[in-house]
Amino acid sequence: MKTVPALLVLEDGKTFHGESFGAQGETIGHAFFSTAMTGYQEGLTDPGSHQSVIIATAPHVGNTGWNDDDNESGRIWAAGLVVRDPSPRPSSWRATRSLVDEMTAQSLVGIAGIDTRALTTRLRDHGTMKVGISTTDLDPGSLLAKVRAWQPGNPVADVTTAEPYVVPSQGEKSFTIAVVDLGMKAMAARIMAAKGMDVHVLPATATLADIQAVNPDGVVFAGGPGDPAALSGVIDCVGAVLAAKIPVFAIGLGAQVFGLALGLTTYPLKHGHHGTNIPVKDLATSKVWITAHGHSHGLHAPASDEIPTAYGTLRVTHRCINDQVAEGLHLLDDGVVVGMAVQFHPESGGGPHETSAFFDQFSAMMTTRRASA
Repeated sequence: MKTVPALLVLEDGKTFHGESFGAQGETIGHAFFSTAMTGYQEGLTDPGSHQSVIIATAPHVGNTGWNDDDNESGRIWAAGLVVRDPSPRPSSWRATRSLVDEMTAQSLVGIAGIDTRALTTRLRDHGTMKVGISTTDLDPGSLLAKVRAWQPGNPVADVTTAEPYVVPSQGEKSFTIAVVDLGMKAMAARIMAAKGMDVHVLPATATLADIQAVNPDGVVFAGGPGDPAALSGVIDCVGAVLAAKIPVFAIGLGAQVFGLALGLTTYPLKHGHHGTNIPVKDLATSKVWITAHGHSHGLHAPASDEIPTAYGTLRVTHRCINDQVAEGLHLLDDGVVVGMAVQFHPESGGGPHETSAFFDQFSAMMTTRRASA
């Protein structure tokens, strides 16, 4: 079978020549490397991957194929995929088709056969960059000009739900939850529903009035793509919810917005945290969780144990073992946790599932609030 040549160009002008993988065409996005050994289906369909070109550090990709059960949304959101050695055929009993078949069907442009270790090292040393992949324009100078000219839009506006919807609780209902959808993964709603929560998913433009109309026991600000500092409306909404004394659980991008609402600032990480094997330390217990991440920004969180805010006392609860980035926050009012945020993804999908226990902590917050009401 004849191969189709493909070209990858980084924003700094570095080029890689390989072969087309998936759909033919051209794509541009933010380059990040993912250290996940598996879970590419969940990563590609995660709305948080919107406008991103994923570079797989695992050398062999595609072994488990593609199925109809593991999607984190209704479509592939990633802008592109870069692999070294694609599997020639799936070998999982759960697969209904191959990765390349799904990429072609959903017009996802990829490139294979390049030195992904060299590409990852470049991003690790020089930081995140824009990147282009093309099978139609093999002129490095021409593609580089397109990459440098590319300006991303508002990714949250693209990925948030257009209309509110409900994921009903499974079994006996315990709580009603409002989720402000900044790019929520489907697994999050499934886990909360399995824990007895009626999950009301609202657009990212939701106001306090929209949230209160649901009469929720708690509010989740879900993960998603992009720069948290650009979400001024969501930041204001977090503050309004906290002022209304409704328990908050913020995840991923939502955690960064939560921090901004409390007076912290954010900054772009050099190459972000992307993968399913990132160690995070619980500062209270010294327990280390192996966690799933998908964020390119961090929070400037002081080392101080007690940070005064307009809504209570903020405490850093978790930090990344690799670089000491703040990964977890608690907001306390008179010593009681009223808000919780984690930069990692407790819903996993894919990744280690032990962190789903954080949803139980959210349940405990709501139980405490209900008892004191």
